Amino acid sequence: MLVTIITLFISIITFGQTTISGQVTDHKGEVVIGANVYLEGTYDGDTSDEYGKFSFSTDEKGVQTLIISFLSFETKTIIGDVSKFSNLQIKLREDVESLDTVIISAGTFEAGDNSKVSVLKPLDVVTTASALGDFVGALQTLPGTSNVAEDGRLFVRGGNADETQIFIDGIRVFTPYAPTTNNMPTRGRYSPFLFDGITFSTGGYSSEFGQALSSVLLLNTIDEPDQEKTDIGIMSVGASIGNTQKWDKSSLSFNASYINLAPYLAVFKDRNEWKTPVSGAQGETVFRQKLNNGMLKFYAAFDASKFELNQEDINYEEGIDFKLKNNNFYLNTSYKGVLGHNWTLTSGVSYTYAKNKIGIQTSTINATENSAHLKLKLKKRFNSRFKLSFGAEQFITDFKENYNEGFIDETYGFNNNITAGFAEADVIFSKALALKIGVRADHSSIFNAINVAPRAALAYKSSKNGQFSLAYGNFFQNPNSNVLKFNQDLRAQKTSHYIFNYQYVNDGKLFRAEAYRKDYDNLVKFDTDIEQFDSNFNTSGQGYAQGVDFFWRDNTSIKAVDYWVSYSYLDTERDYRNYTTAAQPSYATNHNLSIVGKYWIENWKSQVGLSYGFSSGRPYTNPNTNALLSERTKAFNSLSVNWAYLLSPQKILYFSVNNVLGFKNINGYQYANTPDFNGQFNRRALTPAADQFFFVGFFWTISEDGKENQLDNL
Repeated sequence: MLVTIITLFISIITFGQTTISGQVTDHKGEVVIGANVYLEGTYDGDTSDEYGKFSFSTDEKGVQTLIISFLSFETKTIIGDVSKFSNLQIKLREDVESLDTVIISAGTFEAGDNSKVSVLKPLDVVTTASALGDFVGALQTLPGTSNVAEDGRLFVRGGNADETQIFIDGIRVFTPYAPTTNNMPTRGRYSPFLFDGITFSTGGYSSEFGQALSSVLLLNTIDEPDQEKTDIGIMSVGASIGNTQKWDKSSLSFNASYINLAPYLAVFKDRNEWKTPVSGAQGETVFRQKLNNGMLKFYAAFDASKFELNQEDINYEEGIDFKLKNNNFYLNTSYKGVLGHNWTLTSGVSYTYAKNKIGIQTSTINATENSAHLKLKLKKRFNSRFKLSFGAEQFITDFKENYNEGFIDETYGFNNNITAGFAEADVIFSKALALKIGVRADHSSIFNAINVAPRAALAYKSSKNGQFSLAYGNFFQNPNSNVLKFNQDLRAQKTSHYIFNYQYVNDGKLFRAEAYRKDYDNLVKFDTDIEQFDSNFNTSGQGYAQGVDFFWRDNTSIKAVDYWVSYSYLDTERDYRNYTTAAQPSYATNHNLSIVGKYWIENWKSQVGLSYGFSSGRPYTNPNTNALLSERTKAFNSLSVNWAYLLSPQKILYFSVNNVLGFKNINGYQYANTPDFNGQFNRRALTPAADQFFFVGFFWTISEDGKENQLDNL
């Protein structure tokens, strides 16, 4: 009787309940153990067992939402009548937004705290001993770059410095380097501590970016400073001051510096005869405003510099007098926001004003450039596996140059508008396979021509820590102002990139190996020593560059030690400019090696760093042999060291020495214009103005937390 009563009671309780059951597997058919299965808005649910099966009962009726979730898989949602939720066969897809998902890495180095795989951190940009606080100097320790010590700009994979373009918050910088003269390296105009992310693409970059044959460097300003602070610097070459203010939804940062080499050169004389040593003032500011659905940034920078010197020249016994005065202003406004329905909008505009006044002996050259860049990009996220972006942009350049010498007074220049459109899709098939495919079209008003550039990249994750990437693309770039100011009856220069990459990342260790091939077409040629008004120009030049790059970084194997090693092999030839045949350009080196190390000494409260650079000999033409670029200089060697000592948590004393061992490097040779009595052309070695450079600085930070310092700016 009791058993009958209990059975009847249970039947009453369970009457009207529905049993939900099924099995959970992945896309390969393997069972998923421990998946959470439940009805949304209820406590009814179960966890899949060792066979992937689940079963539970519910009192819910009608249309319900069943949720199935498990770590590293996409959450699945099934909406339907609860009576149909029996014997379900559920397949979960991998979560392609997890940290271990494949990323496309061919040709691209990430440097930032927020990127999945950082080759460099923002700190590295300024703590690399050989860089002297210049982000370009730090990037020159990465594979794919050639060391052109007397120039200072980025030369990437056989391309000259004009083939690399720089962008701030996605907007073009038209004059990223301070002007200089022969055999004196320039520096980037912009201070590294206003940026928190750097992407350096040595090839195969996104269709969003154009007018660069070899490389793009993307600098992203800080979105939100962590606190208010003031930075003060007193240096052997000048002084600097910076300040950051924060409010509820906005912030303002500025940095200003003054440089004057006169006191330094009074102590450490170099090989130049200075009349007015280099002096200059720089300033930058970033204003950020959080809006309801986005972020507005306003970035402005100015700098002014001047110098005058007499440089040695084998053809002029008294040397050549050279003087330069430069003023540069850059304005950049950008906005990034959410429009709804998974749409995002990115837009921006930049304006550049650059004015150079140059004096060479009795001649003067006055050049003025006004340039602007306008850009609009839309991006739609359809789901975690498919994203589409597209946009348009406009480049505007007005360049004028006046040349005056005695009775000669000539003005040259050009106006050019480039209108471009681009589209690109990201397709993630799985955590192991991803594709990026896009196309770009540029119309140049100066040539009245349209160039279409398809681009694609594919990445495959071969193991937990390793992956392969492929990239292909066409890239176009107009000739520079040295050419266009004299002749506009030309066409855009072109490269085609082919890249194969392998990358391994594991516990603070990173290894990259990359092989590439670049084919050049439509390169500018002329029939004079340099570009000039009576040159005959055409775009019949061509060439190639190919090679392999290796990079290794390790910051965990040795306590308190962080180091990286990069090596590049480059094989390249070009028939361009005034070349009579294809040859390796004078700026290209076959072998480049960089070793960078940093060691934190806790007892000394010091960070000690070293940076060693090696480059094989560079080509030069010996007119006594009548063979174009057939001889090589001796190899380049330089070992630099630095030491940052914390006097207190917010005060730092900093020392650095470039080329501490005093290697006598030779950048090339200058030959006499006419032969001597024996029919031989005499020469002189082109050496750095100084074999070594010494730097001393004191840096003091005043911040809210009393701990912030400028170690990450040194």
